[in-house]
This record gives sequence, C-alpha cells and structure tokens, in this order.
Amino acid sequence: MIITKKYLPRRTFLRGLGTAVALPFLDAMVPALAALNRPGAKPVLRMAFLYVPNGIIMKDWSLQAEGAGFEFPRTLKPVEPFRDRLLVLSGLDHYNGQSLGDGPGDHARAGATWLTGVHPKKTQGADIQAGISADQVAAKEIGNQTMLPSLELGLEDNRMVGGCDSGYSCAYSNTVSWSSQTTPLPPEMNPRAVFERLFGEGETTDPAVQAMLARQDRSILDFVREDAARLGMGLGTGDRRKLSEYLDAVREIERRIQRAEQQDPAAAALPSIDRPAGIPPTFEEHVKLMFDLMAVAFQADLTRVITFMIGREGGNRTYRSIGVPDAHHGLSHHFNDPAKIERLQKIDQHHVDMLSYFLARMQEAKDGEGTLLDHSMIVYGSSLSDGNRHQHSDLPTLFAGGAAGKIRGGRHIRYKQGTPMTNLFLSMLEMAGVHPEKIGDSTGKLEQLSDL
Repeated sequence: MIITKKYLPRRTFLRGLGTAVALPFLDAMVPALAALNRPGAKPVLRMAFLYVPNGIIMKDWSLQAEGAGFEFPRTLKPVEPFRDRLLVLSGLDHYNGQSLGDGPGDHARAGATWLTGVHPKKTQGADIQAGISADQVAAKEIGNQTMLPSLELGLEDNRMVGGCDSGYSCAYSNTVSWSSQTTPLPPEMNPRAVFERLFGEGETTDPAVQAMLARQDRSILDFVREDAARLGMGLGTGDRRKLSEYLDAVREIERRIQRAEQQDPAAAALPSIDRPAGIPPTFEEHVKLMFDLMAVAFQADLTRVITFMIGREGGNRTYRSIGVPDAHHGLSHHFNDPAKIERLQKIDQHHVDMLSYFLARMQEAKDGEGTLLDHSMIVYGSSLSDGNRHQHSDLPTLFAGGAAGKIRGGRHIRYKQGTPMTNLFLSMLEMAGVHPEKIGDSTGKLEQLSDL
C-alpha cells in the first residue's frame, strides 16, 4: 500500500456538457494520515432557519419541566425521536414586533422582525425599511466559501405587492430574509428553479443545453456519468457507497420534479392557486421536495445558510389532507372556539411532522465522521406565539442539530421574560465563526445554549 499526500479538494465537481454537480464530503478529501483536527477533516457548520406563520396553539407546544427528561407535548410529538439533538427554548421575545405606536399590522411586523430584530417602517410604498437578517449576516461572512452564499426558499407565492397588512407593504410578509435595511430577498418556491440553481451552472446555464435535456428527457447526471465513473475507480469502498447514494438522491429529486411538471393543473388538489410549472400539487409533496433539496445542498456544501418559509404571514393555505378545510390565517383568529383551536393544533402538528421528515434526512446523510444533523444548527419557529392575540412574546422556538459538537441536546431551557430572540441568532453566528457586535435588538449571547 502506497500512501501519498494527494487528496480530493473539498470543492470537487463532476463535469459534463453544460453541467456541474458538486460532491458530498468524502474520506478522499482528507489528506492521508491526517488527524481529525486537520482543516481537510473539520466539519463545517450549516444553518437553516425554518419559519411557520400565524402563531401556534401554545398549550400544546409549551413544556412544563425544565432541563432534561421532559415529556413532549402533543404538537412536538413528531420530533420526539430526535430528542438528543433538540433544544426547546422558551421565553424569547420580539419586542420590536409590537406596535410601538404604529397600530395594527402584527403579521407584517412578525415576518419582518423574526431574523432582524428591527421594527419595520410602516409604509405601503417603495420606502420599506427593516434590518439585515441573521442569515444574511452569516452569508456575507462565510458565503464566499460555497457556490451560493445563501438560499432563500418558500412554499407560497411571494409576488404580492402593495399593502398586505394594515398599512404595511407586502414585502414585510413575503420574506424573512433581508440583505440590507431596504432589500428583502424573495424566497424561491419552484423546485425546478432551485434544482437548476444548485446543479445547472446557476444563472449562466446555456438555454440550448437545457432545451436538449428536456427534449431527450435525460437526467442531468447522464452528462457527468463518465466523470463519475472515472472518479469512482480511485475511491475506497466507503466513498464509492457515499457517492452512489448521493447521486441516487439527486436523481430521485430530478424525477420528482419532472413528475410534478407533468401534472395536469386541472387535477391538482388546490386548483385555485396559480402555480408555476414544477410545483407539486400537494403541500406535503412540495415541502418534502424542498427539504430534500436543502439536504442535498448542504451535503454537497453548495451553501451553508438557508431560510425556508413553510408559510407566509397572513397566509390562508388550507390543509384538507388532514381534515382542515379552513384558511390558516382566518382560523388563527379562533376567539377561543374549542373546535377552531383543535383544527389549528392539527396544522401546527402537521408542520412539525414535516420538520421530522427533514431531520430524518439530515440524520441519514453522512458527513465526515458524523451526519449533517450533527454538523448543523436548525431553528424552527414563529414570530408570533398566540396568533389570536398577536403576541410577540414567549415565542415557540425549537433548535435542532449538534452544531459540530458545540451543543448538547435533550433539554428545555427557559429564559427570563424579555430575552431578545436575536440573542439566539447572535449565539449561533458566534458558533459558526461569525462575530457581529449585535443583531437588531440583541443584548448578548444566550446562556446555557452550549452547556456541554
């Protein structure tokens, strides 16, 4: 056996006609005989911010016992299998989501403040103003290490313009990501567009090549088959398995997108929604496909920062698949009607059930000496607690992932009333090697978060 110092660069691509496919982390990317603390083997931290709108039925979310050994409440039951990788955080607030003299508009303020901690300017015109969001603070610092600095995703149409909430611009409800005080970043909702951005040479893809792919109904992987075979000959057994599993995952995502594009619009479950081609007909298919794309993007290290809006504030999606035909936002104003509260809880739990799908995908994906979930920081939550009363305090917040060994899960941490939500984001960025002085109204890092 001959040992050399040769190894694959971390940013290795399979290349073909008009196509480039990034690779997941392989053992061959670590220099021979290198210790795990060498740069080639160090796990990288990923961050995902997952937003759900219109508040939560808190009685079915909130935990009583603090520390370890707590019982999962009804809404959080779907993620119980990931207990050791979860922190339930209570007591975090968004003071700047309150009216502060601006009157109604809590949904717009909720969306605008979640990752910024800044009270948005009340306007329906072009003079919108909020603050740079935590994801973009990270993207500006570490985004140059990946093909895409960040990825902004969503499930609902964000093309609404004008005023959407009591004198507030729709821009505040359409996104949670802001690259500057005046620049909101609209999320992409079409899986086809996301896939092509990740795997099809980004904005410079040759239209003729894309047309040829469509005509021949061939996979993007068909154009890198020879490069993959050549690379595989020099890999060990474990790396060949990783490569095969990764390419199978990419092909499966392609197949599901193609199937969605072939759907008859008249047969869609919710035909009243005008959807671009490529979006699956059901909420469940759509969200799972987006989660799969997120997992593959992290696995290939194409980006390390993702925001994902499972819904937009004030959104009125219906959930007939779980027996809830009511519009979500309308139902959130339940006026303490037990029947409406029960239906709203079903929506809350359904969203957490979709989250469990993503956590499973992240747990299954190997990443160096661990998994993607081990090396990630995922925040799931809302910028409203009680949607009926538009409360911006004690926000429902779930933290998932091991943060590359920096987080010990399996705990419920209750913080002092009034603790800014932005303190959580400041702590996350510090763990990722990003050191801003503050984010919005942050007052310092959270205690107990890294209690190892």
